[in-house]
Amino acid sequence: MEQLDRITRDPAVMGGKACIRGMRVTVAMIVGQVGAGHSVDDILASYPYLEQEDVMQALRYAAWLAEEREVLLATA
Repeated sequence: MEQLDRITRDPAVMGGKACIRGMRVTVAMIVGQVGAGHSVDDILASYPYLEQEDVMQALRYAAWLAEEREVLLATA
């Protein structure tokens, strides 16, 4: 996996959740915004202290985590 230098984990920040550059913005928050239909531009407008690469690395990190874990889904 490529280096994700903008994703940080610190027990003193957001309970050790994966965050963006040590800020109180979690990867989950960004992924949740995308999942709710917000575009990258929408997210950047709402959080002007974020950069496009912050959002892209959050999505890459979430995709990597999803590959590492098996999640049981409801059957159709």
